Amino acid sequence: MSTSQAPLPVSSIGNETGLRGQLTAGQMAMLAVGGSIGTGLLLGSGAAINIAGPAVVLSYVIGAAIAFTVTMALGEMASAHPAAGSFGVYAELYLNDWAGFVARYGYWFAVVIAVGGELVAAATYMRVWFPNTAPVVWIVVFAALLLVINLRPVKDYGTFEYWFAMVKVITIAAFILIGAALLLSKRAPAQYNVSGGFFPHGASSPLLAASFALFSFLGIEFVAIASGEAKSPASVARATRIMFALLALLYIGATAVLVGVMPWTQAGVVQSPFVTVFQIAGIPAASLLMNVVVLTAALSGANANIFAAGRMLFSLARSGYAPAALGRLTGGGSPHVALSLSAIGILVAILTQTYAPEGAYLYIIGASLFGGMLAWWITLAAHINFRKRFPADQLAQLPLHAPGGRVLSTFGFVALMAAIGSTWFVPQTRITVVSGPFYLLLLTIGYFFVRRAKQ
Repeated sequence: MSTSQAPLPVSSIGNETGLRGQLTAGQMAMLAVGGSIGTGLLLGSGAAINIAGPAVVLSYVIGAAIAFTVTMALGEMASAHPAAGSFGVYAELYLNDWAGFVARYGYWFAVVIAVGGELVAAATYMRVWFPNTAPVVWIVVFAALLLVINLRPVKDYGTFEYWFAMVKVITIAAFILIGAALLLSKRAPAQYNVSGGFFPHGASSPLLAASFALFSFLGIEFVAIASGEAKSPASVARATRIMFALLALLYIGATAVLVGVMPWTQAGVVQSPFVTVFQIAGIPAASLLMNVVVLTAALSGANANIFAAGRMLFSLARSGYAPAALGRLTGGGSPHVALSLSAIGILVAILTQTYAPEGAYLYIIGASLFGGMLAWWITLAAHINFRKRFPADQLAQLPLHAPGGRVLSTFGFVALMAAIGSTWFVPQTRITVVSGPFYLLLLTIGYFFVRRAKQ
């Protein structure tokens, strides 16, 4: 599709017909929250705290600000064009075919790798109760269980993921409230200025750690992916607002409490900070409780990512960039073939994670993270053209408007580029910017190969 063509009217994308509009705003919001909040936050510090110390709170504020630009751009376009292919479809409409191809395939790969990681984590947590059972057994069991859930009608799937993700939300909210109470009552002395002060590694350290915060927000695009199965455009708009407000509050609040209740040099080293806070508060069996929570968190994240992976392949098939069989739907409107192939891809990712040389797997992880950021870049670029070309009268009728329009998306595009560029200066994330260009080259070669086959 060339960029000279007129934009589509406010409706679902024609080549994605057959999907059922059954998801509520709450279900879509919790789907995105479930996909965004992985086990990393629940298990503890992460590399971001080692880089920025207590100032990591500012890293999450920066990350939230950049993620807000992507959220609003996606929400506005999803209100206009509900589509399972979301940013890939919008790129095809408002940029070019190449952008639509690399955005969707790059993202599919990123999601498959993410699910593999979550399933490996879930199998690890099961060792607490079943130390003699091989992890691969749990991986297969969980993969099969989640695939069955995803093959259900989307309304049933949405209900299941809503409550699955709710466990994480309640746990983190409890952590924030209990931690804040402990800090205010001085039962837990504030640790913000110990071990080098609030900026132990300098005033620029929050900027260097901002990329970790951005990676944490990957998943905000799930509302747009689910928009093709939303009850209405108004539901998409409401889900977008709920999802971003929840994620920003949970991430920033949890991080602020985390570096407040224990020295940043110990965060995640001795035990999960969640366990520490719950033990101080006198909650019994805190370690056992958190193991149940992180297991649920891993499975919820995997469940949401399988949903996204299946919809990406389905959209690619309906656009002619993947075998037509992947565009088939069950009687209940589930893209069963695309979901099943995504599950196979997940098993490949797990095998790679287990048996590939460490250096090779780090490059795969780096390419995966780059694939997620690539989808954001393309989203912002597409939104800039969307605002140029979409009829003003139709724009005024949309239930969600991106504040600042093209200006906000331009700012987000530049800020995202700067944040990813900064990964070069952080050894733990340098692999992302190193592997990114090679990954983009492979996707581009794949695009020209597929285009030639289509012709």
